[in-house]
This record gives sequence, structure tokens and C-alpha cells, in this order.
Amino acid sequence: METFAIQDVSRRTGLSEPTLRYYEDVGLLGPVARDERSGHRRYDQDDLDTAGVLACLRAVGVGIEDMRAYLANRAQGRAAAAEQRDLLLRHAERVAEEITAQRARLGYLREKAALWDARDRGDTEAEAAAIRRVEAAVGGLTFGREGVAA
Repeated sequence: METFAIQDVSRRTGLSEPTLRYYEDVGLLGPVARDERSGHRRYDQDDLDTAGVLACLRAVGVGIEDMRAYLANRAQGRAAAAEQRDLLLRHAERVAEEITAQRARLGYLREKAALWDARDRGDTEAEAAAIRRVEAAVGGLTFGREGVAA
């Protein structure tokens, strides 16, 4: 049976070695076998597959507890399909909300740049129109304590 060193798993999954160790510590991976002589971790194909799944979940912002639930559901297969679907759809909704927020931020930045472009060109008519668009774009933004700066 082929086994993989932690460096190989890191390279194949994109997860750092400390992340792989952490996932093992919190019970998401493993227990990972150790080389009898060196004590180094030796991942088998199942470990590599699980690490790949975790890398994908991490890439879309799934937290540790939901990763744990995902792996438990995965082990149950079809019996946990509805729960698995619901878990993934919750995260899909979160990502959709993040995309909406990012689009609002992008629109604001573009309108603000257009405002400054109009000012640079000395075009007061375009500047006035850009100010209206910036004010409209501000409505789609979520602010922290800093608020909005003109």
C-alpha cells in the first residue's frame, strides 16, 4: 500500500503542514499512521482523500465544526444525504451573501474612481453625476465603525 509523507500531502492538497497537523489534532484527519523507525507521519490514500475534501471545504470557508459534520455525514453515505445537502446549501447561501456584498463594494469603488476621474478632468457635470452614483452605491455597503469617507 502506498503511503505519503506530510510534505506530499501538503503539496497535493494545498494545505500547509501545520494545518494538516492541526486537522489531525482536532480529529478531522487520522489517526495518521507513523513510520516505525522515524516516527514521521505516513498518510494512506484514504487520509489523502480526506485531506483533499478538507482543503475544498476550507477553500469555501467551511468551519471546523461543519467540516466535522460533513465528514460524519460522508461516512454515513446516503443515510445522511439530506443533512449533507442542507449543510452545503447553508454555506452556499453564505457565499451568495458575500458575493452580493463584494459586488456592492466593487460598484462603490468604481463610482468613487469615476468621481475622482471627473475631478481630475475638471468636468463638474460628470462630477455631480458621479457624486449621485456614489451616494446610491453607499446604500449597498455594510460599514464598520469607520463609516463612509468622501
